[in-house]
Amino acid sequence: MLPETVEHETASDPQWTVLWLHGLGADGHDFAPIVPELLVRDGRSRDWPSLRFVFPHAPLRAVTINNGMRMRAWYDIRNFSADELAGGERADGAGVLESVAQVEALIAREGERGVPPQRLLLAGFSQGGAVALAAGLRRAQPLAGLVALSTYLPMAPQARADLQPGATGQPVFMAHGLQDPVVPYAAGERSAGLLLDLGFDLDWHRYAMGHAVCAEEIRDLGDWLSRRFASA
Repeated sequence: MLPETVEHETASDPQWTVLWLHGLGADGHDFAPIVPELLVRDGRSRDWPSLRFVFPHAPLRAVTINNGMRMRAWYDIRNFSADELAGGERADGAGVLESVAQVEALIAREGERGVPPQRLLLAGFSQGGAVALAAGLRRAQPLAGLVALSTYLPMAPQARADLQPGATGQPVFMAHGLQDPVVPYAAGERSAGLLLDLGFDLDWHRYAMGHAVCAEEIRDLGDWLSRRFASA
């Protein structure tokens, strides 16, 4: 089943879609307020095509690190070790793949609504960013780009085996806070290094913040999105 979504169109007849996945315990409303901030730079509207922003709600599930409490989550988090390259097993792999399948269903629906994969950008924050990277790694048909904020690559030790031909054609914007207490900066940096080693064209950014987004990051992401639209 398709997850329920919150949607915002910047104009009629959208030509592009930004599919944005929220973090643990939030919902699709969490990042909707970011849309007007992305659309403006230095007080002026960006010259962007018509966009559809799609913010899905993750399903409710029990989360181990929160004493089994049920909340919106893209997968179970089994422990606090966010560095899977260093042997941590934070993410429930089966749950990650279930969410990847939901993302693929949403991508297919956008195709039915007139937006093909090459004009769709997949974004996510924290847990949502982990699913975005996992989905991107497995894309045989590249998307227009991947955005991964304050996150890491789940199931990293098997990343090379999971990598599909053509997946590295997707440019990646990845950003992290230097004081992140939830997903340590080092875990994000290691994941970025692995993506570079796999052959992805990756823009890596770091900011003086915790597990959050900041105005400078939104500006930099908007600039990166402008380049994606211009290169289409």
